[in-house]
Amino acid sequence: MSRYLYALGRFSYRRRWLVLVSWLALLGVVAAAGIGLRGEPSDDFSIPGTESQQAVEQLKQKLPAFSGAQTQITFAAPDGRSLADPALAGPIDNAIAGLGRQPDIAAAAGPSQTRLVSPDGRVGLGTVQWKAAPGEVNDQALKGLTDAMAPAQSAGVQVEYSGSVFPGYKVSVPHLPEIIGIAVAFLILLVTFGAVVAAGLPILTASIGVGIGALGIFAAAAFVDMPSAALSLALMLGLSCGIDYALFILNRYRNNLLLLKPREESIGLAVGTAGSAVVFAALTVIIALCGLAVVGIPFLTYMGIAAAVSVLVALLIALTLLPALLSFAGNRVSKFIKAPLQPQRPKEAALVAAYTPRRTAGAAWARFVVRFRVPLLIAGVSALIVTGLPALGMHLGLPSGASQPETNTSRKAYDLTADSLGAGFNGPLLVVADLSNAPNPAAVQAIADNLKREEGVVVAAPAMVQNGAAIIQVIPSTGPNDTATADLVKRIRADRDAIVGDTGASILVGGTTASNIDTSDKLAAALPIFLVVVVGLAFVLLTIAFRTAIVPITSIVGFLLSVFAAMGVQVAVFQWGWAAGLLGITPGETISFLPIIVLAIIFGLSSDYQVFVVSRIKEEYSSDSGDAKQAVRDGVGLTARVVTAAALIMFGVFIAFLAGGDPIIKSVGLTLAVGVFLDAFVVRLTLIPAVLAMLGSKAWVHSRWFERYVPDVDIEGNKLERREEPAPVG
Repeated sequence: MSRYLYALGRFSYRRRWLVLVSWLALLGVVAAAGIGLRGEPSDDFSIPGTESQQAVEQLKQKLPAFSGAQTQITFAAPDGRSLADPALAGPIDNAIAGLGRQPDIAAAAGPSQTRLVSPDGRVGLGTVQWKAAPGEVNDQALKGLTDAMAPAQSAGVQVEYSGSVFPGYKVSVPHLPEIIGIAVAFLILLVTFGAVVAAGLPILTASIGVGIGALGIFAAAAFVDMPSAALSLALMLGLSCGIDYALFILNRYRNNLLLLKPREESIGLAVGTAGSAVVFAALTVIIALCGLAVVGIPFLTYMGIAAAVSVLVALLIALTLLPALLSFAGNRVSKFIKAPLQPQRPKEAALVAAYTPRRTAGAAWARFVVRFRVPLLIAGVSALIVTGLPALGMHLGLPSGASQPETNTSRKAYDLTADSLGAGFNGPLLVVADLSNAPNPAAVQAIADNLKREEGVVVAAPAMVQNGAAIIQVIPSTGPNDTATADLVKRIRADRDAIVGDTGASILVGGTTASNIDTSDKLAAALPIFLVVVVGLAFVLLTIAFRTAIVPITSIVGFLLSVFAAMGVQVAVFQWGWAAGLLGITPGETISFLPIIVLAIIFGLSSDYQVFVVSRIKEEYSSDSGDAKQAVRDGVGLTARVVTAAALIMFGVFIAFLAGGDPIIKSVGLTLAVGVFLDAFVVRLTLIPAVLAMLGSKAWVHSRWFERYVPDVDIEGNKLERREEPAPVG
């Protein structure tokens, strides 16, 4: 493989205009498609195979007007007054009547119709039933909702919104984190390379890749229900991976220049060696992201594919566009901001000496790790396990109003409702009854009465009876993300025969709260399958790359420790509230799809650093005298600086997403930042070198069948280094 990449690098270097124009043309085509098709990511997703989804399908058949999105309106009278006051009740009724005349709304009811009013009469709940699904309710319709509330607000009534859709519910992708991430990356690259041009090239190539990926998501959103979170994830990974992949190839290219090799030969060798590691690193990320499809939840599948495509684009750009831009840059990538500290020596000799692996800070760290490998291994593993212990108390759920910032309308609605009526009113269950075989008109009330007897039910009342179907609203005594609410849903489903009795009806438990519970359960059940599939495929890929089974095993064990520790930090911050005020986080629950997202991404990125570090160690072991410990020292010495820069860039990009306001983006950003930091510095630059030093040459021993059945892809580029003449370029 290294020979093909070598040829690709030299081709891109020589045909720089062709490569540059091709990528810019692709960017233009994708931009035209993204803008012209007018696709837009949404949060309208289904969970196939769950009872809550079956309830939605039944509503579409029996009561199509009531199968769409719902908005709950919380009305609060001024202190000391009641919603029953004619001066307040009249404007509220007028506002609800105005909603009923809007074409996008199937039905609307105020507190006087729902009779969901607090004992003191100050807070009441209204409902809005939309004709369209959540992702199809547009901004204009939501503006009509808020405009209709003007009479109530003019009378002094506080109006807040919650539900599956409400004004401001859409997740907007913030631009500030991208700007912060790019700024941090530029500073790190500037320190790493000491040259402005060299620092700017990875950011330029990554930005082009991110543009193609993001615009491609908008184009795809015209055909599939692309979740809005897919755009954030693609931006995170496209930017961080794009910079990292370019960084590794550029670093190898500059080192080749400092060794006084010709520029074209330098880029060919860089793409053939570091590029090989980049290919395998990217493939592990892509496999992990595409593995999200095994969960069986469409929105996760689309998220994974969108992010995987962004990583693939980053890979292709690093292998082709970067060499072309390096051809344009010439020697400027090796010009330093300040002269060497030893001006009496030739510049080239001083720089070559500075890049000798045994004289770098990374080499000093490698010698320290090799010398104290056993205590460092024990201390590192123990620290990761202790850090991950909070993860044992993880509680999964999807964000509710309680997890939103205090300025968010859904948070205000949640607090008002919980304080005045009870937490369960924030997450009602919708029991859908099929009355096709229930001729008795009293069947619906009988079912509601039986539901009311279930432990944990506060209210159970029919909300709609029509076309042989009924909707019964069930109010739990606990909040939507409380484990007791999940137990109640399971209990109702288990007792359904007793609840329907001899009415002849059948019931399904649905609604947003039940859907969130079903999603969490399905994700938990799919997690072991996901691990087996993704880890299994990556094990095969890494075994081919290194031609040994020990290295992939160490990679997987290290990844599990990193993820365990990262999830422990996530639970401590987002559930327990440690440093929550400092980070602007409202403690609540762990996002139900966060563990599987983090597993996919951290596994891919951890394999990145494993490939970069270990491939260089193996390269030193193969090209030197076979001294395994010295290979660890030299390999880490050569890669520590650039891996540190890459990890800090990843960390900076991910942590910058804490600047956003959405709790999902914040939790993903923080968890990934912690996972990358721990995996790079604790696992890949400490524990893995310590293990390889302990194993010695045994780490690189493989059975004879490897020679026969496992292809030698030459990830280290040994064939390039050993050749006498330049490899043919076609």
